[in-house]
Amino acid sequence: MADKNILSMLPQKFLSDLEIAIGVKAMITNQDDIAPYMVEQRGRFIGQTSLVVTPKTTREVSDIVKLCAEHSIGIVPQGGHTGLVSGGIPFAGDNAIVLSTSRLNKIRTIDPTNNTMVVEAGCILQTIQEHAAQHDRLFPLSLGAEGSCQIGGNIATNAGGINVIRYGNTRQLVLGLEVVTPTGEIWNGLRALQKDNTGYDLKQLYIGSEGTLGIITAAVLQLFPKPKEQQTAVLAIKELEDALPLLNLAQSMLGDALTSFELLPRIGIDFSLKHGQGVVDPIEGQYDWYILMEASVAITHSNLKDLFQNYLETAFEKNWVQDGVLAQNKAQSDSFWLLRENITLCQKPEGGSIKHDISVPVSSVPAFIKTANEAVRKMIPGIRPHPFGHLGDGNIHYNLSQPIDMNKEDYLNHWEEVNRIVHDIVHSFNGSISAEHGIGRVKRDENQYYKSAVEMQLMQNIKTALDPKGIMNPGKLIPVS
Repeated sequence: MADKNILSMLPQKFLSDLEIAIGVKAMITNQDDIAPYMVEQRGRFIGQTSLVVTPKTTREVSDIVKLCAEHSIGIVPQGGHTGLVSGGIPFAGDNAIVLSTSRLNKIRTIDPTNNTMVVEAGCILQTIQEHAAQHDRLFPLSLGAEGSCQIGGNIATNAGGINVIRYGNTRQLVLGLEVVTPTGEIWNGLRALQKDNTGYDLKQLYIGSEGTLGIITAAVLQLFPKPKEQQTAVLAIKELEDALPLLNLAQSMLGDALTSFELLPRIGIDFSLKHGQGVVDPIEGQYDWYILMEASVAITHSNLKDLFQNYLETAFEKNWVQDGVLAQNKAQSDSFWLLRENITLCQKPEGGSIKHDISVPVSSVPAFIKTANEAVRKMIPGIRPHPFGHLGDGNIHYNLSQPIDMNKEDYLNHWEEVNRIVHDIVHSFNGSISAEHGIGRVKRDENQYYKSAVEMQLMQNIKTALDPKGIMNPGKLIPVS
């Protein structure tokens, strides 16, 4: 048993019963070993707990939850620890332990005929992608953290990524779930069915619930035929507003083959070139805005190349595109995507960054960006906006780097004030203050501010009905009543 001083916050009966249930090796009690679990991705907050548990089976998760329910101890589920809203760490006063899903990492089955895969919550997203590819299948969820994020966390936050325009959010990619409820019961909903009209679609309650209603332990994922041909291009556009007809033209001429349609600002490319490794500027001239787009098909000997070429010619003829480059091989295509990935990574060396993960109707994206840019520049002269992201589905990462001559700490002290300005503008466009990162602890109170009282009450009713003791990820998503 661990040092009693370290675990003094937890009942000894709970600890002894837990050791019997899962074994001491699955209990992390040394504070030095716990520390990495407590620092959230952006480093803004440090969590606090006396115990991290690392179960290896769904039954062990069930045993842990039953004991926590018995002793009214909170449970914070934690996956790959890549979240950006402090949803995966406990805070002082939560009276909570961390349940890491990292050892729940088996790919249970894959069925290429049914285009499904059953995976446990701790499977790394990239591992799932690679396993699907080995069977000539595609799991299309793709995001910057895919090398370390876990599918359970992706599901719990309804992650988006670069392929939403074609395949949808995580919500559209999950056919079934296995969940441990707040009482420790195991709901086996791992049905690999395209149609199941037998009542409430319970899995949709847990997708996007951020661990506040139960712990996802496994899922049935929807697979797709692996693309056989891809066309990737970077286009420099004349005006931000030209991005919309360019997108509409792509959807008309390429149809379902259109996979990604990303908006990139010049400042983001400059940051990537300055701080990134192996990044090259795809176009010789410098323009304010760029589009990174990709189309793909799952058949060989298709006419995608001709369709894509016709699309580009039409776009140039309409004067929506000033310059562009079409990838001639996979290496060049990968270099385009490396540039996109570095836009996020290379903000940090530029100092403080106040970040927003928002969505507005696709048709409102240019107006939102211009309105928000004007507002934040008026508030903080010299601030450096670099909005980028998934134009195809209206999800923009509206990030703001500090003025060059401003102190980082002084700049970050404006975080809440800047958030309110930006989020008020998002709300005026009937948008969302969280498009794919979730609410967690960081946006919990803001969410209450922008959602209607009816919405918040309905969410609270669901939380109370399923988790009456409030032990599931306490303090996240739902305001503490």
